[in-house]
Amino acid sequence: MKFNYEQTNDAAAVSPTSEAELAGFIAENYARAAPMRVVGGSTRLQSEAVSADQTLTSRRLSGIVTYEPGALTLIARAGTPIEEIEAALAAEGQAFAFEPMDHRKVLDTTGIPTVGGMVSANASGPRRIHAGACRDHLLGVRVVDGRGRVIKNGGRVMKNVTGLDLSKLLCGSHGTLGVLTEVALKTLPAAESQQTLAFHGISVKGATEIFATALATPFEVSGAAFRSGTAWLRIEGLSPQVDYRRERLSALFRDREIDIVGEAESRMLWRGLRDLHHFAGSNVPLWRILVKPSEAPAVAARLHALGGDMSLDWGGGLIWFESSANGSAVRHAAGMGQAMLLRRGTLPNSDSFPPEGDSIARLSVALRRTFDPAGILNPGLMDK
Repeated sequence: MKFNYEQTNDAAAVSPTSEAELAGFIAENYARAAPMRVVGGSTRLQSEAVSADQTLTSRRLSGIVTYEPGALTLIARAGTPIEEIEAALAAEGQAFAFEPMDHRKVLDTTGIPTVGGMVSANASGPRRIHAGACRDHLLGVRVVDGRGRVIKNGGRVMKNVTGLDLSKLLCGSHGTLGVLTEVALKTLPAAESQQTLAFHGISVKGATEIFATALATPFEVSGAAFRSGTAWLRIEGLSPQVDYRRERLSALFRDREIDIVGEAESRMLWRGLRDLHHFAGSNVPLWRILVKPSEAPAVAARLHALGGDMSLDWGGGLIWFESSANGSAVRHAAGMGQAMLLRRGTLPNSDSFPPEGDSIARLSVALRRTFDPAGILNPGLMDK
């Protein structure tokens, strides 16, 4: 079979224009046990992490298949640019509630983020603490597995998602179990207004205490982040609701000095926090560490002892840590937290993903053997 190629940042990549062509290419590589690097828009994956000489991209499998604003559902091919989808949603006053992160600035990549890459990475932003992750809004997928078989799972509406939900399994698998060709997602109305409460001169411990108090209220905090001694709480909704919640939260923290960040500045602030603009333009390794919010102060203290810079998101449940410390030291400092190396920088030979316990490792191996028995999809990315 003749395949389509296009130039990527690294080299020529196979770029199928149909699901059938993609399935045929994978089937041929399965027969030859030939590994491949699987990418969407080449914005989230650092290519040196994958042990393969050829690249497969889904970016030409593009276009919105169907969008039903009244049903709050959208189906798009995997290579569809996220900005194209967000523009279509915005025209109907809707958005992705989970606020997907754009990795381009922090990873210094120049591709175009795609919806397939977003799902493969389970990319979720600050609003995750309120609306859930990308995985929670995924209704169904079409995917080609490591043998070249086309699999469909899920439905167009939540009530049709029955049985074993493979969509949730594939979301966050980073292309190691199959190559997405189509995704169905739930959409939600976009927030009309937003404001942010800023607390200055705060420690990590103080920030997590503020977060725990605010998130326990009924005032629907949609962002809780910390950086350089400042903690931020975001509230979104209709303008009168936002004003009311701001007043109630301000009264709750009346013993603290609070600055109110207005609409336009608040949107810019949270976009920068979401996309890690404060860690952009650097080649220092950057870690993504998931912890229990209550354990964030202790983990942050151990990380601080290693030297580096950090910020918090998700109410303290996510720590971003920029440091030249070696990987074993960072993972030891993370304790029970899960430390993923997002930007390798000066640690090119370190594993990106944290080691798995014995039972999880056995399950992971069994899943990969089922979906990718020849081990040709992004080998070395998650299985070291």
